Amino acid sequence: MQPLLRVEKLVKCYERQNVFGSREKLLALDGVSFAVAQETTLAVVGESGSGKSTLGFCISCLEIPTSGSIWFEGRDIVVLAESERRKLRPQIQLIFQDPSNSLNPRWSVEEILLEPLNLKGKLKREETKQRAVALMTQVGLSSDMFQRSPAQLSGGQRQRLAIARALALEPRVLILDEALSALDCSVQAQIANLLIELQRTLGMTYLFITHDLAMAAHLADEIAVMNRGRVVEQGPAQNILRHPKEEITRHLLAAIPSLDNAERPPLES
Repeated sequence: MQPLLRVEKLVKCYERQNVFGSREKLLALDGVSFAVAQETTLAVVGESGSGKSTLGFCISCLEIPTSGSIWFEGRDIVVLAESERRKLRPQIQLIFQDPSNSLNPRWSVEEILLEPLNLKGKLKREETKQRAVALMTQVGLSSDMFQRSPAQLSGGQRQRLAIARALALEPRVLILDEALSALDCSVQAQIANLLIELQRTLGMTYLFITHDLAMAAHLADEIAVMNRGRVVEQGPAQNILRHPKEEITRHLLAAIPSLDNAERPPLES
């Protein structure tokens, strides 16, 4: 079966001005390749500066790669015209570590959810409201929160709202860029359970970007370890945990308190 998402030899190079005033190149991605099957999770794990977030920006069409290919549903989105990429963006949604980056602080929860539904223009006004309520329920939020602002929600509730807003666009792929790392452990487990349940019920495909190898093991079918813009190790999650080949992987493993935790958390009843 053809993978839903395939990245081939992806390169992203930035130019910046150094302290001496001259221009220098920064290679953020250096020939990254991998594939993600439909309804599976690939965790991209690495330290800060390894290129993980740049990878997410390129796949979600927020950055244009310097070279290489990103195949989504059999189309190379790198070579598409901007108008075509714009049509694809709803299908590949990016969720950030801090939901405040994507939630308008001046809007109510209701307005935040109605905006993408209205942009799609497929539903009548009353149906749109009903769909917004259904999205809230789907991510474990109460419709009593409709008139609250994002500032009146907890960190976990804001992240659930960000997920609901992304789901309003009916994406095929969710890219979660350190989406759990700012939450405390109990809330992380709750959101992880939510993501697993959404994958089971909606057939979601995830690219889970994190520095936390333990959480990657909870969620992922496969893990790709990045270092200095390259994928240095990739394979089934348990293989990476039990038989790491690279020094960077062993370093990330050292931060895990116990490998006994390297199983997915049980779904909430």
